[in-house]
Amino acid sequence: MSDTGRESFTDKASAALKPDSQKSNTEHAGDKLKGTGDSVASTFQPESQKSTSQQVGDTFSSNNNDNQDSLLGKAKNAVGLGGNKDI
Repeated sequence: MSDTGRESFTDKASAALKPDSQKSNTEHAGDKLKGTGDSVASTFQPESQKSTSQQVGDTFSSNNNDNQDSLLGKAKNAVGLGGNKDI
């Protein structure tokens, strides 16, 4: 079972199993939008707050957060102010 606010595993599986050649333009756009939304949700949800099933699902769908820094920490690193995790 996926976590609240995340795309369900059955929706992901059905979108992945249906050949692209059989999808309408609307289905393609919907898949892309849902995938992007789920990826963003994965980024904002710390690994420590994910259920075990969500962690497994993210691993299989490549939505895994290997870098567990907070968004603030990522922003500081991006502008060269990182290195001190106490801030």
